[in-house]
Amino acid sequence: MKLAHAFAAAVALCAATAHAQDQDSIEADRPDFVESSKVVGKGRVQLETSALYERDRNEEGRERTLSTPTLLRIGVSDTLELRIETDGRMVRHGREDGQRVTQAGYGDTALGLSWHALDAQGGRPSVGVHLASEFASGSRAFRGEGVRPSLRVAAEWELPNEVTLGVMPGIGIDRDRSGPGAGRYRYGIFGIVAEKAFGERLRGLVEVALPRIARGKHGGTEASFDVGAAYLLSKDVQLDAMLSRGLNSRTPDIAFTIGLSIRR
Repeated sequence: MKLAHAFAAAVALCAATAHAQDQDSIEADRPDFVESSKVVGKGRVQLETSALYERDRNEEGRERTLSTPTLLRIGVSDTLELRIETDGRMVRHGREDGQRVTQAGYGDTALGLSWHALDAQGGRPSVGVHLASEFASGSRAFRGEGVRPSLRVAAEWELPNEVTLGVMPGIGIDRDRSGPGAGRYRYGIFGIVAEKAFGERLRGLVEVALPRIARGKHGGTEASFDVGAAYLLSKDVQLDAMLSRGLNSRTPDIAFTIGLSIRR
């Protein structure tokens, strides 16, 4: 209850201190996988944080993971932003050799740049380019291998009836520590999302996300179907939630996230 009260107080404080200037509303990357094609703007700072619960079944039984994904976006210019991202605090409950095991620690950190390359015009979409590198900086239980760069291109079309269609292809590089696929390898990235505005404050979305398209020896492809919504408390504060259903055995069966985004 104390955590819930603290969260509510933080939301109320952020809403009360939000900018009152005449400007566009916050555009967060959350809660969907497909990233925004736009940047926060010169001199602006935007924090997007959340709690994420994932549940998966494996040969040992159920595995549950709690994490706090967080993204900090810093506007360098009107078309460029610096991004710092992490899975934050992580706790995983599962089984090994028939015994209950709990692992706790912190996820890796990624540094990146986003460039707003094109404005929407006529039938042309708004386009953003996202370049990032994830570093082996987290706790041992959740740490990846080496530096893992990725490149994503986000395109957004404004459709009739206040519908937006977003598409994000990309490519990444990862590394296997051992096994038949040991060494560095490339994997694909793809997501498609449709968003619908319901008035000035509320929007809903449906999405198909493939954060990793890889060969079986590298862990195979991950895919999910997502349904979510976002609500503007003010022009600078957004609340969101999303439910995901895994589409194959390599993806968590169920995932649920709730998040808060604040722009200053």
